[in-house]
Amino acid sequence: MKRTSLILVLVCVFGMLVAGALGSRATPGQAVSGSPQSQGNPVASPNVSRMEQVIQTFVDRKQFMGAVLVARGAEVLLDKGYGFADLELNVPASPKTKFRLGSVTKQFTAAAILLLQERGKLNVNDPVKKYMADAPAAWDKITVFNLLTHTSGIPNFTSFAEYASLEPFATTPEQLVARFREKPLDFQPGEDWSYSNSGYVLLGYLIEKISGESYAQFVKESIFKPLGMADSGYDSNSAIIQNRASGYAHGTNGLVNAGYVDMTIPLSAGGLYSTTEDLLRWEQGLFGGRLLSAASLKAMITPFKNDYAFGLQVHAVDGHQVIEHGGGIEGFNTLLAYHPEDKLTVIVLGNVNGTAPHEIAEDLAKLAQGNNVILSSERKEVSVAPKIFDGYVGSYQLAPNFVLAVRRDGDHFITQATGQGPVEIFPEGDHDFFAKVVDAQITFLTDSQGRATELILHQNGADHHAPRVQ
Repeated sequence: MKRTSLILVLVCVFGMLVAGALGSRATPGQAVSGSPQSQGNPVASPNVSRMEQVIQTFVDRKQFMGAVLVARGAEVLLDKGYGFADLELNVPASPKTKFRLGSVTKQFTAAAILLLQERGKLNVNDPVKKYMADAPAAWDKITVFNLLTHTSGIPNFTSFAEYASLEPFATTPEQLVARFREKPLDFQPGEDWSYSNSGYVLLGYLIEKISGESYAQFVKESIFKPLGMADSGYDSNSAIIQNRASGYAHGTNGLVNAGYVDMTIPLSAGGLYSTTEDLLRWEQGLFGGRLLSAASLKAMITPFKNDYAFGLQVHAVDGHQVIEHGGGIEGFNTLLAYHPEDKLTVIVLGNVNGTAPHEIAEDLAKLAQGNNVILSSERKEVSVAPKIFDGYVGSYQLAPNFVLAVRRDGDHFITQATGQGPVEIFPEGDHDFFAKVVDAQITFLTDSQGRATELILHQNGADHHAPRVQ
């Protein structure tokens, strides 16, 4: 389970880079069965061929395989598979391919909690201890709301030093909770925000205790069946699951089979699988009022801290509100986004680890909203005097403990973020540069002597300011 970072590659949160045959596709304009018809003002049809060109760019760079769906209301604009669901058997990816969702799972967990609240089984403002009598004393002030919004202070167990050594082994919800229940809190409940898979595992544990059902059974009976999501479920390492994709990562000489994670570990923080078409049914059911009451839905999409609501990030991109969440788990990265003003759904499910799904989703949303997208391959490199870059060499702070170092290697300009590999950038002008391996641009702001005082990273529809620190 992963979320995208501020800079050029993905920051691990659970575990939030082949061309090939195209899978089957739905006809543009066709509604996916089970989705309600769209409402609202008509919008000019986007350039679907340009959307496909954008996706194919990532496929050609061997950064993406998977399935993509774009819909306005129930009208499907694009629904297609790219590359392979299984490279070894040459099975093409298609809209029917099932992908591990990683942290996209969290919104289903949040909805499950709200369903239990509607049934009178819990209240999100209740302390966790009300439903877990043996909870440690440090958790006395932690509420269900804190778990939903990543404000509990419970440390993230997937960041523990021992996590990698335990990843291949089956466990139980009780054993998972035991991994972090005695750890000191990172902060007092409600006082700060820190992404925590521990909190969402604990929510799954509570769902099981309160409902008397396994997490897998609860989401199946209470969410998937009512919304007609027949191709969704809780993943398993042993069960035979038709049309399930294999996951891949980048190795030294190309793609390799991704590392192993026992699927009892992600639980309610990242254990589900689905298809693009089922996720459209989910979006239409959730935002169409077919699952939750209006009050519950409002609570679910109201951000508390750091633009985070209940299992969803709610923020603005290029002036448009977006309700979304990304996911990442061994071999898979995913992005599910809903733009309420346009009733626009963008779903990108990839079975190659990397940032491509998030970048693709951003570009497709822009195109669907009538904006232009310039691909990195279309940016024009210009000649500049290499000495100009000498005033840019230094370190720039993008976030606490996260610095972007800039250096010159002969006539080459190199950036390197904390904990990440080097990325070459290319000049579009004296102050503006772009990367080719990812859709990101950098602008240097200088003083009167040409020395940069800060840089601005343009990525994912946002501008990130980083002052010089060295």
